[in-house]
Amino acid sequence: MYPTYGACLKQVLLDGCVPFSHQVAGHKCGISNTGVLQHPDGTILKQLQAPPRGPREMNFYTQVFAKDCTDKKLLDLQQHLPKFYGTWRPRESPHELYLKLEDVTRRFLRPCIMDVKIGRRSYDPFASQEKREEQISKYPLMEEIGFLLLGMRVYQIDSNRYITHDQFYGRSLGKDSIKNGLTRFFHNGQELRRHAVSLIISKIQSILRWFESQTQLHFYASSLLLVYEGSPHRVNGSKHKPAEPGTEHQQGEPQSNSNNSHETLSFQSSLTHSHPYCHDVQHERNANGKCGGSVAEKDEEIGMGDKKQFGQEEAVEVKMIDFAHVFPSNNPDESYMYGLRNLLSTLEQILKD
Repeated sequence: MYPTYGACLKQVLLDGCVPFSHQVAGHKCGISNTGVLQHPDGTILKQLQAPPRGPREMNFYTQVFAKDCTDKKLLDLQQHLPKFYGTWRPRESPHELYLKLEDVTRRFLRPCIMDVKIGRRSYDPFASQEKREEQISKYPLMEEIGFLLLGMRVYQIDSNRYITHDQFYGRSLGKDSIKNGLTRFFHNGQELRRHAVSLIISKIQSILRWFESQTQLHFYASSLLLVYEGSPHRVNGSKHKPAEPGTEHQQGEPQSNSNNSHETLSFQSSLTHSHPYCHDVQHERNANGKCGGSVAEKDEEIGMGDKKQFGQEEAVEVKMIDFAHVFPSNNPDESYMYGLRNLLSTLEQILKD
């Protein structure tokens, strides 16, 4: 159940949470379209979707980040996901549950962000025929192209503004224009950020290697979050003027999300059965309002690290997100790997041009 506008507003006022300013795609919260929230400690809060999708995503995170997990493939997968800090409930609305996740954009001065849905189909094996037809109609080229640009936010140096494109822009791209659509994400108004393209290719290749080595999970309607530093200056301890608020150029129609009540199968029972050494670890906020039992305990203050000097690898970030449709399997995830390889091929072609 999604909270109403009043609930979202009360939550912001009472708990110090604010709408996450860098969200470029995904589910929104209530009629105010608040979407993902940002906690005062710097983490982001993603409200659990209705069953079975929400519980399935929560169980995926708790399985992968369980302290007693001994499954090497799941442990290797952690590096490709946002850190998971358990769950969080608003004090005044304890019936609402949120996933507490790392904000992977936090260390960037002016993050350029793109959400790319990966795979040849965006519906899972348990989707109804109606749901399948709905998803196919949204982007009929998904099976051939293998990925879809759901949204992007690109910093423009000359104007000190962000240009944004939504899912409708992504769906307008065909086989002959998808490369130009990706290129737009890496152009800052003055030049193509070729080095960022190269670094992101390297990180996606690492994710592809993980998929090539595993046969136990299949991912549907999951995305890659691509981030690179839009600021022309390295972080040197000085404060930079942020991009002017309210100066983003939005292109595309208002987003519309659909929910399907016919999806079945509990990810919790199926994944636990597949990985008996990984047990659910439910993290709840303690009486002081902080999330207890963090999997990154004292490793760092949650999301509060100072922005640091960027190295080569630190100038970009690529993380897998959105796991409401992850299921156990016993064979390679060919659909997801097809999408990754096509995305890599397109990015490599951008570098060659």
